[in-house]
Amino acid sequence: MVARIAGETVYLWRAVDHEGEVLDLVVQRGRDKAAALKLMRKLLKKQGFTPTVIVTDKLRSYAAAFAELGLVAHPERGLRQNNRAEVSHQPVRRRELKMQRFTSAGSAQRFLAMHAAVHNMFNVQRHLISRHTLRLFRAEAMQQWHAATMAA
Repeated sequence: MVARIAGETVYLWRAVDHEGEVLDLVVQRGRDKAAALKLMRKLLKKQGFTPTVIVTDKLRSYAAAFAELGLVAHPERGLRQNNRAEVSHQPVRRRELKMQRFTSAGSAQRFLAMHAAVHNMFNVQRHLISRHTLRLFRAEAMQQWHAATMAA
């Protein structure tokens, strides 16, 4: 995702799983091999295992980063396969408009990391569950939210 922060173009690199949950994100000025390496190293360190299939857009920086890291995951770059990551940009765009843009890359990184965690907690795959189950999930999520905010 491309964003303008303080008149400069920055790129939001996001890793999203097959269910649409944001695994990790990095705000960087470049869209090159070094930026892809930073995201992949951070993601592999956090997840603790190497994936078998990785869906990316057609940017060649990913292939160069995978080769340097020695990943044997099968990269897929087909039509509409990257939609899960593209759709995950929509809540960020909405927050960006409400906040009247981000002021710096560091503040964007901090806010988006927290936003992704909260979004992952409250975003339930509605089409997979019944209304009753959704209400139970939402009540449990709110209890966890209140417990976390009371402790802080």
